[in-house]
Amino acid sequence: PCLSLSPQCPPPAPHTCQGLALCLPEEGQVNTSGPRFSLATLHPASSSSTAMDGIFSVLLLSLMLLFQTCGVCGTPPQPRGTLCRTKPTDLVFIIDSSRSVRPQEFEKVKVFMSRVIEGVDVGPNSTRVGVINYASAVKNEFSLKTHQTKAGLLQAVRKIEPLSTGTMTGLAIQFAISRAFSDSEGARVRSPNFNKVAIVVTDGRPQDGVQDVSARARAAGIEIFAIGVGRVDMHTLRQIASEPLDDHVDYVESYSVIEKLTHKFQEAFCVVSDLCATGDHDCEQICISTPGTYKCACKEGFTLNSDGKTCSACSGGSGSALDLVFLIDGSKSVRPENFELVKKFINQIVDSLEVSDKQAQVGLVQYSSSVRQEFPLGQFKSKKDIKAAVKKMAYMEKGTMTGQALKYLIDSSFTIGNGARPGVPKVGIVFTDGRSQDYITDAAKKAKDLGFRMFAVGVGNAVEDELREIASEPVAEHYFYTADFRTISKIGKKLQMKICIGE
Repeated sequence: PCLSLSPQCPPPAPHTCQGLALCLPEEGQVNTSGPRFSLATLHPASSSSTAMDGIFSVLLLSLMLLFQTCGVCGTPPQPRGTLCRTKPTDLVFIIDSSRSVRPQEFEKVKVFMSRVIEGVDVGPNSTRVGVINYASAVKNEFSLKTHQTKAGLLQAVRKIEPLSTGTMTGLAIQFAISRAFSDSEGARVRSPNFNKVAIVVTDGRPQDGVQDVSARARAAGIEIFAIGVGRVDMHTLRQIASEPLDDHVDYVESYSVIEKLTHKFQEAFCVVSDLCATGDHDCEQICISTPGTYKCACKEGFTLNSDGKTCSACSGGSGSALDLVFLIDGSKSVRPENFELVKKFINQIVDSLEVSDKQAQVGLVQYSSSVRQEFPLGQFKSKKDIKAAVKKMAYMEKGTMTGQALKYLIDSSFTIGNGARPGVPKVGIVFTDGRSQDYITDAAKKAKDLGFRMFAVGVGNAVEDELREIASEPVAEHYFYTADFRTISKIGKKLQMKICIGE
């Protein structure tokens, strides 16, 4: 008989072994809504022994195919033959299970930990993993020496239960220094041959201090990643994390999406012999592979920017004077984690400029239901200072008054009183993720009539007709759209070149 898996069989929950349920058809029916059977209940002995033998054989074959496709216990299959291998690491998770973390949210943290563990080489001579669970007190769930196999670690993670009291993050980090990363708990002597890494996950403000104890941890050679969730205090995360903060601080809006950070940590622990060959690099034009790392280069006629990755056609001389103002959408639909990506997008473009009194000046305006000048043209005289100010920009989180922002650009941003220089080219970059709540046509036209070169960048629910209305001619070269905030860096690369050529 024809036997297939019914679509009514629910997929197993991630990282849980609940028994694999298969749906069999009722007698005389095609497989549509049959009952569920676990493998343990199947028995070939029946009045129709031959038929049941056939069904049992098909079931075993189906199970083999399922495990080959889906992996054990519902986990995805691990890629084989990859060039990535992980450097030996002593890895300790420090996870917040205070009362603000609901049980179903804590399960998401466990899935995140399991996925990171799946991506590393586990063993006494490779990566060792420990877990510290904390709330008002600290619980050592298991030490670096406890489990020496990936299967043992995953099983131990599944058994962790939340503590559901306060939030003593500093106490947990001190525990990591004094005990979790000690020789007696399986940590190895500090050496360049392997890493010591702590990943802190928290969703609130700690009830104790974290700055000093985190500094001691970093001084002891522990690299700290800080992951904040929901209403977390971002200042606390920056006090905890290692430098550079852009690489070591992450924010997610809720525990339901924490799993998306898995890939980042798998890459962070990854050692590849030829990063250029795998495409795992950020070089805009040419990648040159060196043992264990790479360097970037540019094609003839281009020069490498100070970021060491992007290339510029700018001469860098006195002819490259430019007044550039960003108009950034800070409406509530952007969301905090995406607003951080927008900041990186701004700084990516700033990196391609030669900033000085005689060359490029940068101003920044944020808008939502109102307009706020973050800093005017010429206030900051170096890329470093501009980028630092961009990182400090607070998210407004209200409506989307793009027309009002464009009017502010015309009436204030590009005036001599706000640092604009007579006779210097004016460029405006408008960034938005949704439809404007006010009228933009008159202000958009006036900006272009005044000779401002206008670029429009839209993400997500941005309206492309509005972007085209804002953009200078030729419109196709001055407006950009992407559905995903995570891909705006690609737009940033295109903008770097277009702004530069315009100079």
